[in-house]
Amino acid sequence: MTKKLFAICAAAAMIVGCGQKNTTTLTKSGLNPEDFNAERDGATTALYTLTNKAGMEVCITNFGGRIVSIMVPDRNGEFKDVVHGFSTIQEYFPENNKTDFGATIGRYANRIAQGKITVEGVEYQLPQNNYGHCLHGGPNGWQYKVAEVVEATDKSVKLKFDSPDGEANFPGHVIAFVTFTLTEDNAIDINYEATTDKTTVINMTNHSYFNLSGDGNNSIEGNELYINASNFTPVDDTFMTTGEIAPVEGTPMDFRTAKAIGKDIEADYDQLHNGKGYDHNWVLDTNCDKNVLAAELYCPETGIVLKEYTNEPGVQVYVGNFLDGTVTGKRGVTYNRRTAVCLETQHYPDTPNKPEWPTALLKPGETYNSFCRFAFSTK
Repeated sequence: MTKKLFAICAAAAMIVGCGQKNTTTLTKSGLNPEDFNAERDGATTALYTLTNKAGMEVCITNFGGRIVSIMVPDRNGEFKDVVHGFSTIQEYFPENNKTDFGATIGRYANRIAQGKITVEGVEYQLPQNNYGHCLHGGPNGWQYKVAEVVEATDKSVKLKFDSPDGEANFPGHVIAFVTFTLTEDNAIDINYEATTDKTTVINMTNHSYFNLSGDGNNSIEGNELYINASNFTPVDDTFMTTGEIAPVEGTPMDFRTAKAIGKDIEADYDQLHNGKGYDHNWVLDTNCDKNVLAAELYCPETGIVLKEYTNEPGVQVYVGNFLDGTVTGKRGVTYNRRTAVCLETQHYPDTPNKPEWPTALLKPGETYNSFCRFAFSTK
């Protein structure tokens, strides 16, 4: 081959290569995977797309183990993206937006009073980032870490969080895994596992913000919610559990029969004042059986139903009371107050300081296992 011919072929190859690079296929939810490629803290972020034969699509990034989008069909077969989130990885970085959209939360989801825990007689002072309490592992929790991708297919993604002893002042070197699996019957199974070399506390969850209308502009107050719980854990005006387990009977906290979220949310009731609406842990009646329905959310507008199953004893229901229109997400939508519902399966808040509640201790030689299923359908 002559030098001239070689140069022509090389130039042609470069043109083809550039063309391929610039014609990235968008996801069904409209995301460009290239917009999730970045380097952070010496690690690489990316977007992973799960699909099934029914056409459902789930997009996940390994930055914080976050669900970025969920595309499910409504009653007319039209696909809707039913979670809040951002269109680029940079928008998820805490220096740009300090949010928990779609995130894997650890080491300890929810609040620990005054950020103090005592483990095997040793007191540890954790970060205090919410009314003097430690919330969601502190200001630098796992939702802001790049997880290692252990395995990725078109049906599942397995991520690894390697948390050294003393991270956020939690004891123990913890190795944790979270696996997202999309099933053929339109469910997302989330499996958590963790081990430690020193006794510690752990409580992982997913923090997706659901809006089953598929339009993040819409209020969720008309959505119907069912919670399989006869009791809940009241909070004070700093959102900290008081230690009481109280019956829902005769209160606005009773969702044992499905009702519109907005029906009682403005009632003159101390817990609604303290929580600025619903932002509470419900004590599930499921006996930690993952085959028993824990909660159900229904959007009358689209007919989309979300059923939740878990082996955890509680679920924190938060209805976006602190969304305030200052954050703009996918498709340029501004996320206003009460435009999403979070259903965070968990041990109860501040369990490490309330020994009468189900323990969150993890000891060497043990394996932490937690499960959550988000099952979608229509009616």
